[in-house]
Amino acid sequence: MNFPEYRPRRMRRTEGLRRMVRETRLSVDDFVYPLFVVPGSGVEKPIKSLPGQFNFSVDKATEAAARTADLGIPAVILFGIPEHKDAVGSEAWKDQGVVQKAIRAIKKARPELVVMVDSCFCEYTDHGHCGVLHEGELDNDATLENLARTVVSYAKAGCDVVAPSGMLDGFVGACRESLDEQHFDQVAIMAYSVKYASAYYGPFREAVESAPTSGDRKGHQMDYANVAEAVREASMDVAEGADIIMVKPALAYLDVIRAVSDDINMPIAAYAVSGEYAMIEAAAANGWIDRDRVVMETLTGIRRAGADIIISYHAPHAAKLLAKV
Repeated sequence: MNFPEYRPRRMRRTEGLRRMVRETRLSVDDFVYPLFVVPGSGVEKPIKSLPGQFNFSVDKATEAAARTADLGIPAVILFGIPEHKDAVGSEAWKDQGVVQKAIRAIKKARPELVVMVDSCFCEYTDHGHCGVLHEGELDNDATLENLARTVVSYAKAGCDVVAPSGMLDGFVGACRESLDEQHFDQVAIMAYSVKYASAYYGPFREAVESAPTSGDRKGHQMDYANVAEAVREASMDVAEGADIIMVKPALAYLDVIRAVSDDINMPIAAYAVSGEYAMIEAAAANGWIDRDRVVMETLTGIRRAGADIIISYHAPHAAKLLAKV
């Protein structure tokens, strides 16, 4: 039998050879670690549906952020659960809100750590929707006014990046205009530009108590069958002033990450969401998969698809695995 002169297996023969020709590099520099912040002191409450993740009070969140920085991870993203919820989510923009306190504490403790803040209202409203409701429908423009107040509040507290996530029309432009008017032009925007109405968010909604009391979010989050729409959404947000474009979820949307990455010449973030994390943890706990290998394979796949930044609950574990390589 005549073989071709080029034999691909030659360069797979040893780990050293494989490393030399590896096309996609996963680095700790790619990671952002999510932290959930709640009222109180000394709180480190396990999240049942996210094994290994916690709801932290500000003091404990600051300690967790410091541990994250010690692993070489460059950024955290904060999600807040307020003490009181109301119809418009007004706790989101209060100067002494739990997230604002966490921003100040983390930046004081570890000023080199990039602090990103999810900017939405589903955690803050008593109905669980992402803004102001009018006759049962999300009022886009009224919500934009509150979003503008919220991102300025986070900027005043010292965050580096705001991350509007409600998939509202015009949300990036509203944030950019408001930040610039208040002289926070240095604060970046990571837009949840391509956020699908996904069943993968289930564990997150338990973590932040944000499940809608009625209806769903299909009227503003994207239909999971669409790809061309994702590119349009991303392009619009770039035109409005976004600094980073996000695709969420990640694992079931690798084709979308690739499409957006190919079309948009901007940093692309992908959020490996709670359901993705929970499935890996559950399968590993049952002995069905090799957790370490699956974590690294999954994160590398997201990177290979075109993501420059990966938001992941596995970030600390992956950082430790990378340190061993």
